[in-house]
Amino acid sequence: MKRQTLHEDWLLAATAGPVPEEIAGRTVPAQVPGSVHTDLLAAGLIGDPYLDTAEAGLTWIHRTAWRYTLAFDAEAPQPGERVDLAFDGLDTVATVRLNGHRIGSTANMHRTYRFDVRDALRGGANELTVDFAPALDHAERERERLGHRPHTNAHPYNMIRKMACSFGWDWGPDLQTAGIFRPVRLERWTGARITGVRPLVTVGDDGTGRVEAHVGVEHADPAGAAPVVTARAGGREARVAVPAGASEAVAVIEVPDARLWWPAGYGDQPLYDLDVALSDAGGAAHPQAGLDAAHRRIGFRTVAVDTSPDAYGAGFTVTVNGRPVAVKGANWIPDDHFLTRITREHLQRRVDQALGAHMNMLRVWGGGIYETEDFYDVCDERGVLVWQDFALACAAYPEEEPLAVEFEAEARENVARLSSHASLAVWNGGNENLWGFADWGWQRELAGATWGEGYYYDLFPRVVAELDPTRPYVEGSPCSPGHRPGGVHPNDPDHGCRHEWEVWNQVDYTHYRDTVPRFCAEFGFQGPPTWTTLTTWIHDAPLTPTSPAFLMHQKAADGNGKLHRGMQGHLPVPEDFADWHWAAQLNQARAVAFGVEHYRSWWPRTAGTLVWQLNDCWPVTSWAAVDGDGRPKPLYYALRRAYAPRLLTFQPRDSGQALIAVNDTDAEWHGGVQLQRQDFSGAVLDTASIGLAAGARSAVRLEVPASLLTPADPSKELLVAATDDARTVHTFREDVELSYDPAPLSAQVTAVPEGYRVDVHAHSFARDVAILADRVAPDAEADDMLVSVPAGRTHSFTVRTAARIAPERLTDPQVLRCANGLAAHPTGAA
Repeated sequence: MKRQTLHEDWLLAATAGPVPEEIAGRTVPAQVPGSVHTDLLAAGLIGDPYLDTAEAGLTWIHRTAWRYTLAFDAEAPQPGERVDLAFDGLDTVATVRLNGHRIGSTANMHRTYRFDVRDALRGGANELTVDFAPALDHAERERERLGHRPHTNAHPYNMIRKMACSFGWDWGPDLQTAGIFRPVRLERWTGARITGVRPLVTVGDDGTGRVEAHVGVEHADPAGAAPVVTARAGGREARVAVPAGASEAVAVIEVPDARLWWPAGYGDQPLYDLDVALSDAGGAAHPQAGLDAAHRRIGFRTVAVDTSPDAYGAGFTVTVNGRPVAVKGANWIPDDHFLTRITREHLQRRVDQALGAHMNMLRVWGGGIYETEDFYDVCDERGVLVWQDFALACAAYPEEEPLAVEFEAEARENVARLSSHASLAVWNGGNENLWGFADWGWQRELAGATWGEGYYYDLFPRVVAELDPTRPYVEGSPCSPGHRPGGVHPNDPDHGCRHEWEVWNQVDYTHYRDTVPRFCAEFGFQGPPTWTTLTTWIHDAPLTPTSPAFLMHQKAADGNGKLHRGMQGHLPVPEDFADWHWAAQLNQARAVAFGVEHYRSWWPRTAGTLVWQLNDCWPVTSWAAVDGDGRPKPLYYALRRAYAPRLLTFQPRDSGQALIAVNDTDAEWHGGVQLQRQDFSGAVLDTASIGLAAGARSAVRLEVPASLLTPADPSKELLVAATDDARTVHTFREDVELSYDPAPLSAQVTAVPEGYRVDVHAHSFARDVAILADRVAPDAEADDMLVSVPAGRTHSFTVRTAARIAPERLTDPQVLRCANGLAAHPTGAA
């Protein structure tokens, strides 16, 4: 196999549409992989789409056609040689021509394409063109042809196989990308080639790992000699001849005493090399010799989802190697709207941030993409389980052709492609489509038209069962086990997985406690990005929650109204923008942590939580814990505390308050919990010590003496519970009802090798102390945040930065924050 990468010297030009005069007729260099927007940006022909209100000025691109052109040299095809032009990703409606020959067309971003170009390729100079038609035009034509299907967007994204959030979402821009967004190359081969390696990995009861390597083979000449597949893993080898005319051979390897792969927090993540070689019969079998070769990394483990009926309904417990896993994680969206800017280093940092918050699962949401190999590799290496949606979200999808054949092709390709990854734990039919059909008025709109039922209950489970039976499939998220229309409601809290969006959309975050779901796969609350990210991209003067660019970066319907209503009863709504920014971030952090702690307190009845969402694709006010520039928001720190392996949390039980100890470790948790009721000045009003005995992977209820739960003045008292490795603080009223000292802190700053240590002392109880370090230097990041400090105590923060900072800047009132200061400010319409 010889490969010639075709990434250099591409040119881009608009060919039709409402193109601005200064761009019409221009030809610019194009980066491949890349996109139209990033090429125009690099050429200085458009402003940054993320900046201020620039997005609104780029809607002309939605209706514009583009041509990519490449002149390249190549050798003429040799007798008996196959020459293929391979595209790993085209976004989206494309026509490919080589030397004037139309060699193929595409309309699916979620697939790869391969074209036999022997008849079109010339020895010497060649010209390759790829014409992209507007995806929106294509989708609208399909809607006219097939009839309207309901969806949650201004554009009919459900009529085209393109990343749904490319058309905008309630956290993302409407930029509708186009381009050659993944690698492209010429591949020359003779005899046969490997079309894919699909390893099915299992572990026997005796600990023997079994690799069933399904190796796809394409023959240049079907009548030619049968090649041989050789597979190696774990020091073992299997060699099998490809039957005459067959397109697949299966090599089976057994590895005794295989080291098991575990999710983070449950064990190690050993990975084994799987090397596959294709050779002529009797020829070289070394992976680097012969006709073709492929490499994968595998991990030996089993995975399942236990949905067995029980006393509460039907559960949803992920098990790995037969052990129930308490899932702690988040939803994942594309890490940049412009996909080709996402590097492996970006993904490593983001997944490491998830691990830093004690997460063990990421859900690849169905309105995005099937991620790159880099994403799954990083999760394999770090032990982060992946819940993988099929790429459908919040819409009814037609089941007519040509969409039906596209759905099957992409499902087959991606299930096979991802089968080697140990981290991939769950295949899911799509996001909120079953719920939409049940509750969102779709049935009336559809009037009997197809909506995707055949995909969720027939096509996808059939493809997974055929191509990767080692993994579980669930019909949707949310979904009740065995749900079909007319059965148990898909978002029933007692059955399967649930999405909780009444909080945020309708009710106060304390209503998280109204249900005890079996698994909560989506829930969240909005907050703005960090100050530096916000002010880098938004330059309104004055900057307010209703200024034009800020609103361009607030995509949620009535988003600011929900932010303000969400604060009411908890925090004031400040008039000053800097105070409003801090209050909105703080309330987001508290709301989501409140939900997480409630759900975790009910383990194992509630077997997992996936917060909406870990990351952002641009600088926006959203539900993310890490903003569009990669900076952790206060929510991130709240999640790190709420997802800690050992958690103490006060929760209502039987019309009273109980202390719940959650032990998500393999060691028993023994000892005593020290309890103190204090007033805000630090005076100890009551104390107790209660015993703690929490078994491995358990949650236990601890009874708190009534005297500790009965404050003399609930506006001035708090309850502290602490062990050697966990601590929690409980106040008896909401912040707006508490008699805080508005300025309870003093601080001292000391330079240390990695930056600065800030020793913060509280002379009165200080709630949720934070150092908003990015306000001082763009790279500055505090090691902790939202730390409640009782009177008389000191907490030391480390601020890591390469910048040289005047120490007093880290103690500025806009940087060293706590909830107390908000309560002293007047409220109003920010």
